[in-house]
Amino acid sequence: MNFFEQQDRARKQSRWLIIVFIVAVLAIVVAIDLLLLLLAGVSSIEPDGTAPLSPQLLVDNLPLLAGGAIATVAVISLASLFKTMGLRAGGGKIARELGGNLVDSAPQDAKLRRLRNIVEEIALASGVPVPEIYVLEQESGINAFAAGFTPADAAVAVSRGAIEKLSRGELQGVIAHEFSHILNGDMRINIRLMGALFGILVLALIGRRVLLYSHFAGRSSRDKNGAVVLAIAFGLMAVGYIGLFFGRWIKAAVSRQREYLADASAVQFTRDPDGIGGALKKIAIYSDASFLNVDTEEVSHMLFGDGRKMSFFSTHPPLMDRIKKIDPGFQPEQLERMAAKITRDQIAAKEARERKTKQQKKSGSGMFDVDNIIKQIGNPDWDRMLMAAAIASSIPDDINRAAHSPEWAPEILFYTLLDSNAQIRDQQLLIITQKMGPDSESKTRSLLKAGGMPVAEQRLPLLEVAFPALKRHPPELVKKALDTVEALIQADGRIDVFEYLLAKIIDQHLREIYRPHTVKVSGSKSLRSCRTEALQVAAVLAERGTEDQRAAQSAFTAGLKALGAESNTPMSRPENWAEALDRALPKLDQLKSAEKEKLVRALITVVLHDGRLVPAELELLRVICDLIHVPLPVLSGTA
Repeated sequence: MNFFEQQDRARKQSRWLIIVFIVAVLAIVVAIDLLLLLLAGVSSIEPDGTAPLSPQLLVDNLPLLAGGAIATVAVISLASLFKTMGLRAGGGKIARELGGNLVDSAPQDAKLRRLRNIVEEIALASGVPVPEIYVLEQESGINAFAAGFTPADAAVAVSRGAIEKLSRGELQGVIAHEFSHILNGDMRINIRLMGALFGILVLALIGRRVLLYSHFAGRSSRDKNGAVVLAIAFGLMAVGYIGLFFGRWIKAAVSRQREYLADASAVQFTRDPDGIGGALKKIAIYSDASFLNVDTEEVSHMLFGDGRKMSFFSTHPPLMDRIKKIDPGFQPEQLERMAAKITRDQIAAKEARERKTKQQKKSGSGMFDVDNIIKQIGNPDWDRMLMAAAIASSIPDDINRAAHSPEWAPEILFYTLLDSNAQIRDQQLLIITQKMGPDSESKTRSLLKAGGMPVAEQRLPLLEVAFPALKRHPPELVKKALDTVEALIQADGRIDVFEYLLAKIIDQHLREIYRPHTVKVSGSKSLRSCRTEALQVAAVLAERGTEDQRAAQSAFTAGLKALGAESNTPMSRPENWAEALDRALPKLDQLKSAEKEKLVRALITVVLHDGRLVPAELELLRVICDLIHVPLPVLSGTA
C-alpha cells in the first residue's frame, strides 16, 4: 500500500470512527436511561414491597429520561471538545504530559546524540521537517510514540529503556516505525481518537469518584440514602465501563492493522528486518517489556508496544505475531538463547551494525525511475538513508551546531539566502542589520566565515534541521525573521527557486504549527476539475530543467501522457512562474489522494525525462510536493 492509498485509507477510517463513536454514545445514553428508570422504580416501591414496573413508569419518567440523555450527550461532547482543544498545541504537549524531556540540539549524552542523529537522518530521507524529540526519562520499558496533527507539528518520544537497551539498528527500526505513523496519516487519526474517546472515558472517571464517595457515605450513613448513593455509584461505574469497553474496542480496531503496516514500513526504511525485529524480541525478553509507569489509557493506541498488560482489547497485535510477520522463521525458543546472550554480555551495548556511509552509484533506471520514487514516498529506502547521512555529514560542524541551536536558527535562514555576488551580499547583510539588529548581522557573518557560501545541496537540509529550533521562538520574533527573509529574497530584484521554496515551506510549516487542526492533507477534487492548474505546474517544472524550449516541450508532453491528457496540448508559458504556482498549488492541495498520486507521477516524469536531475528542478519539485502535502524523499542531482 503506497502513500496515497494510505491517505485514502486514513480518511475512510476517520469516517468509520465517527460512526462507531456515535454508536458508543448511544449505548451509553441507553445505559444511563436504564439506570435512571431503575432508580425511579426503586424510589416508588409500594408499601407491600412491589415496585410499579409497568409501562406507565416509562411514560411517567419520559422527561427524566430525556434530561438524562441530553445531559449525557452534553457531558461526552463537552469533554471531547475540551480534550480536542487541548491537543491543538501539537505533539510536544502530549509528550510533555507523559513526562517527556525535550532533547537539546547538541546533547552531551552520547546515546541522546545517537537518537537525534537517527531521527534527523530519517526525517531528511523522508522529506519532512525534523520533529521535536523527547525522552521519557523515568521509563525503563522499551517504547516510543509519535504525536501531532501534521509532520510540521510532530513530536517523537522514546523511553529511556529503549535508548539504553536497543542497539543503533534496533532503535533505528523503532524510529522508522514511528515515522511511518507520521507519514501515513496515523498520527492525525490517533490524536482525534484521543479527543473523541476522552468524552467516553470521562464517565468511567466520574463513576470511580462517585464510588469512592459512596464508600465513605455508606459507612457514615445508616439510612437508606446511603444505599441509594451506593446504587448510583455502581450504576455510574457500570456505565463508565461501557465507555471503557467501547473505547478499548475502537482503539484496538484502529491500531492493530496499522501497527503491522508500520512494522513493514520500518523494514523498508532501514532495509534491516533485524532492527525492528530485535527491538520486539527484546520487549519479549525484558521483565519490564514495553510497559510504562504513567497512565497510558488515553495514549495506548499511539505507542510502539503495549503500555501495560491488557486483559482484553489490546491496542497492539500479539507480540509473537508481530515478530513472526517480520521473521517468518522465528521460534519462541530463540528468546531463551537471546536472553542468555544478553545476560552474558550485560550492557555490552556495542552499537551493532554501524554501516559505513558511502556514496553509491545511481542509475536513472534504478533509484530514479518514477515507480521507485512514488513507492518511496512515505517509505524511503536504505539508499535514501545513506544519501541523507552523507548530506548531513557534509555540513560543516560549526554550521551544523548552529542549525540545532535556537539562538542561531534565524541566522541559519539568512545564511542559506546569501548571494554569491559580493555586492548583493553586502546589501543583504545591511538588511539584516536594519531589520534584526547588529547582533544578528554579526552572527550571519560568523556563519559565512565558518562555512563559506552554502552548498546548494545543503541548503534545504539546513532549513529542515533548523526548523525545530526556529519554532521554539515567540511568534513575534518568527514573524520578524520571516519579514527579513522576504527582504533578503527581494534584494537582487528577482526570485530564484530556492528563495521561493524557502519562503513557502517556512510559511506553510509555521502555519501548520500554530493551527494544526485546520490542515487537511487531502481533499475531494479530481484532476479533471484542476486540469489548468496541473498543466501550469508541469509547464513551470519543464522550463526550470532546461533552457532548450524543444526539450522543455518534450518533457511537458511526457508529463501530459502520465496525466492522461492529450499529448498534443501546447505548453503555455506563464509570465510569472511564482505567481502561477501561488494560484495553482492551493487548489491542487485539495485533490483526492489517488489524484495526487497521478499528479506527482506526472511531475516526476517531467523532471526525469532528459535523464538528468538538475538542482533547480529538484528544489522546485520538492516545494511543489511539500505544498500539496506529499513528502518527497531526498533525491540527488548526480543521477
